[in-house]
Amino acid sequence: MAGRRLGPDESALWARVMASVQPLPGRSRPPVPVEAVSLTPAVIQATPLVAKPLPRRSPAAPGVTLDAGWDKRLARGLVAPESSIDLHGHTLASAHAMLDQGLSRAIARGDRVLLLVTGKPPRPEAERPYSRGAIRAAVGDWIAASRHADRIAAVRPAHPRHGGAGALYIVLRRQR
Repeated sequence: MAGRRLGPDESALWARVMASVQPLPGRSRPPVPVEAVSLTPAVIQATPLVAKPLPRRSPAAPGVTLDAGWDKRLARGLVAPESSIDLHGHTLASAHAMLDQGLSRAIARGDRVLLLVTGKPPRPEAERPYSRGAIRAAVGDWIAASRHADRIAAVRPAHPRHGGAGALYIVLRRQR
């Protein structure tokens, strides 16, 4: 399948991206398209992209900070959330703001478990294009980049009695 040809701006951007890529051990760097090199060699040299290193552990990664007892109680629905945030009916921007404000309030109150209601993700058989599940898809990135990320111990799927696939538990660290 042949793709479309890149325009000059796209080609220059792709060349910058390719110049910043570090190949996997034992692999060579992929070739940069000739048209990109011939159009923008000065741009590539003058503005290299610097990749930001990934955090060593993510608050949403399973099994990172909770012991097995916590995980079992959450999976069985035995932990009652102290508060909840419902993001139904919000735009992406307002949902992000609501999440930030809700986390601030929960941390200030000393809550330990917060229920985040996002709505269910789209079904695999759903017709495309669909906008359902956009908030759910963005929540993980929002939490990882949040100003409260250091206060979040874990993010786990909610038990069906607390919303199932349409909700998440956010477990906050104890205040010290």
